[in-house]
Amino acid sequence: MNRSLPDFVAALVVIPIALVLFAARSGSSRPLAQPADAPAFDAAPASATEDTAVFAGGCFWGIEAVFRHVKGVKSAVSGYAGGSVANPSYEQVSTGDTGNAESVQVIYDPSQVSYGKLLQIFFSVAHDPTQLNRQGPDHGTQYRSAIFYNTPQQQQVAESYIKQLTAAKTFSRPIVTQVSKLNGFYRAEEYHQNYLAQHPNQLYIVINDKPKVAALKKEFPDVYRN
Repeated sequence: MNRSLPDFVAALVVIPIALVLFAARSGSSRPLAQPADAPAFDAAPASATEDTAVFAGGCFWGIEAVFRHVKGVKSAVSGYAGGSVANPSYEQVSTGDTGNAESVQVIYDPSQVSYGKLLQIFFSVAHDPTQLNRQGPDHGTQYRSAIFYNTPQQQQVAESYIKQLTAAKTFSRPIVTQVSKLNGFYRAEEYHQNYLAQHPNQLYIVINDKPKVAALKKEFPDVYRN
């Protein structure tokens, strides 16, 4: 689904009906009724006060909104990663031809929240890791589920956690999340940043993204912040 502003306005009559039908089919905008177990293997405590994680899982609006509400997260930025085109525009990424995915760069304080906790939130409330090249009403490789690691330790923690969730049969379908080295992150256009807070009553946000933030508050009260 192309969500550029002119197209979105032009489609206001059609999109609400489609979203309502999707919501009725899916029954939920998040994958689990309760959180996935915490990672058995997590990153070692870091002496640095700042680290970076990058996640992709459908439209970046919802992923960004979830992590903005996590204690210890200093910033969450919507952008593009995983492709062959540097500094792509939203319109380019929306074609699916650049290889980039809508992604969120999370800068966090590892003394307050661990990389493993971020992964637990990512898999539990931020998106559905069993949907291949799509997420809810959005289709295409630009909406794929992916973890872009910065260090070998992040790679090890992410791959170990996916194996843990798979062995525990946490999801009824196979996890399709890619784990790939981060080769660049490109900030998205300004109108995409903090989108949920700026458009809290937009129907797409109400149906697909607000439930994720509500689930974070309910299921991770220890790390949730207003």
